[in-house]
Amino acid sequence: MTDKNGTLLFHNTMRIREGRLDEFQAAVVKAVDFVREHGPQLMVEVFIDAEAMVAHSFQLYADDESVLRHWELSDPYIREVMEHCTVERFEVFGHPGEQVRTGLHGPTGESFPTSITPRLTGFTRLTARP
Repeated sequence: MTDKNGTLLFHNTMRIREGRLDEFQAAVVKAVDFVREHGPQLMVEVFIDAEAMVAHSFQLYADDESVLRHWELSDPYIREVMEHCTVERFEVFGHPGEQVRTGLHGPTGESFPTSITPRLTGFTRLTARP
C-alpha cells in the first residue's frame, strides 16, 4: 500500500567541474534567489562538499504542475548551473506523472542515472506563499 499524495521530493547529486567551484556557487545562489521569488517549490536546500567537489540539491514540490512550472520558469538558470557541473544521480521520491517522468533529463537532453521511489506515507508542515 502506498500513499499517492502529489508531493514530490527531488534529490540531485552534482559533481562540480574542476576549477569551477566559485562559478558553480554563484550560479546556484542566483538560481535559488530566482526561485525563492518566482518558483513554485515549497522548499529548496543546496549543500556543497567543496573538498569532494560534490553538491546536493533537495527540492520539494506540491505536485506535477509545480515541477513543470519550475522547469518552464527556471530553464536559463538551470542551464547556467549545468555549465559548471554534471549530474551524478537524480532521485525522485513520490509518484510523478508521465510529463514529469518524460522531463527527467538535462536541459539539453542528456541523460543521467535516475531513480523513482514511490511514497509510502508522510506529511508536510510547510505552507506555500500565495
